[in-house]
Amino acid sequence: MSTEMPWYKWYPPEISPHCDYPEHNLAQFLINSAEKRPNYIAMYFMGKQISYGELLEQSYKLAHALQGLGVHKGDRVALMLPNTPHAVVAYYGALMLGAIVVQTNPLYTERELQLQLVDSGATVIITLDFLHKKVLAVQPHTSIKQIIVGSIKDYLPFPKNLLYPMVASKDGFDLAVNYSSEVIGYKKILASSSKQMICVEVDAKKDLALLQYTGGTTGISKGVMLTHYNLIANTIQNANWCYNITPGNERYLAALPFFHVFGMTVLMNLAILQGDSLILLPKFEAQMVMKTISKMKATVFPGAPTMYIALIHHPRIQEYDLSSIKVCVSGAAPLPREVQEVFESLTGGKLIEGYGLTEASPVTHANLVWGYRKIGTIGIPYPDTEAKIVHPETGVELPIGEIGELIVRGPQVMVGYWNRPQDTAATLRDGWLYTGDLGTMDNEGFFAIVDRKKDLIIASGFNVYPREIEEVLYEHSAIQEAVAVGVPDDYRGETVKAYIVLKAGSTVSQEELNVWCRERLAAYKVPRLYEFRNTLPKSLVGKVLRRKLLEEEMERNKEIS
Repeated sequence: MSTEMPWYKWYPPEISPHCDYPEHNLAQFLINSAEKRPNYIAMYFMGKQISYGELLEQSYKLAHALQGLGVHKGDRVALMLPNTPHAVVAYYGALMLGAIVVQTNPLYTERELQLQLVDSGATVIITLDFLHKKVLAVQPHTSIKQIIVGSIKDYLPFPKNLLYPMVASKDGFDLAVNYSSEVIGYKKILASSSKQMICVEVDAKKDLALLQYTGGTTGISKGVMLTHYNLIANTIQNANWCYNITPGNERYLAALPFFHVFGMTVLMNLAILQGDSLILLPKFEAQMVMKTISKMKATVFPGAPTMYIALIHHPRIQEYDLSSIKVCVSGAAPLPREVQEVFESLTGGKLIEGYGLTEASPVTHANLVWGYRKIGTIGIPYPDTEAKIVHPETGVELPIGEIGELIVRGPQVMVGYWNRPQDTAATLRDGWLYTGDLGTMDNEGFFAIVDRKKDLIIASGFNVYPREIEEVLYEHSAIQEAVAVGVPDDYRGETVKAYIVLKAGSTVSQEELNVWCRERLAAYKVPRLYEFRNTLPKSLVGKVLRRKLLEEEMERNKEIS
């Protein structure tokens, strides 16, 4: 590629192609904002307001509490939390101590949780009362020594027992906690900890701030190593891109989970950097989101396409005033043109599509919010970010318009995978991140993704890895062969379909398989569709032809329509 980046000509004067990225502890964002505006509201949560001064003090206390439990710089601290104040306090508190945060999805089953905790070597986990029994069940098989357990009631201005279902599964939960030397109350440990300043110095380009677990087409979960510098850079890149949002005056609707790297960067870190307010929602529910936007006058609302789809199709959307919305950045899955256009007409705000991946903290590309954009593309690269399309096998750069693998390079790109040098070497080459996504670049420097990673399923913005599902299905005694494929779904983008070949003489129903999978997989990974077959299409070497299954599915859909 020429050293002239064709996309720079589209940058408005307000966006600099190059930014300054301070080399300090990521938690310095919070310290700076709290020192400037200690009384400004950092978080709104179910009627509770928490100022920047209060958030900083609680983060210091959490850091000292972890230190008292024997956590040192470089140790891993796992967070298994929905979007509650605990998630923000714990995140910055751990960083202040120089610990490495390990974000864990609260929807994980015990099996999934155990795999991640074992791999990361986390010694402390912070969670909530209705999740702690899941942690207790796997603790003996991990390095976890202490479990810090909070409650939503820690931050409620008055008792609201009916709010628990907002974050609970439909199966319910048991809130009873038996505290011990290993199970410690969040509120109690904060009350007994020092509020003195603590912020460990780090080598920002080398020291890890985060292990964010992702996978690949193999389905093997990998810990993406992101440094303080990686996350600082991507946060500042996002701030530069959204130059018309005013620091100290915006309200970010936080329905996208912080345990997802997209929500962590474009919601939590960005709002804290800017000294803005976070409106925390523990769970996405369309009517609650509309009500919150209308009441709280939210101005920034990052999300996944399924969130915007749910809103524009909600029968009561006309009852709510959504005109406060200024900016929405959509990521995690392709954004349909119709959704973008309808949402913008309903709110008067801007909804743009971006692109990223966990390995890049995560954002590398986006359409301009206020400027020239191309609907149907992922836009242009961020400041200080290089991108090109190369041949998937040779790595040679391809001419404009040809389909190849998208590779990127920039300050937000990870340093590698945790304890996986071979995977790191295969994905990072000469500083370039090989995304595994196929795309094109046009003559104006706009990029488009034409296909996702070969076998990856993206359902409601979540990455679902077929091999993980298949391994669970293969554990069932009645199944001879199984393959999981993502099939098109109007709402979820893709949904998981399992093709099953049973052992001779064996029987099993869809309902039985559904129960089997739900006991072993997070809900969003469980197949929604099952098809029993006598054989699966295979290549000459016996590899199942997923593409053939998808082609059959598309043909069936055409006949039905």
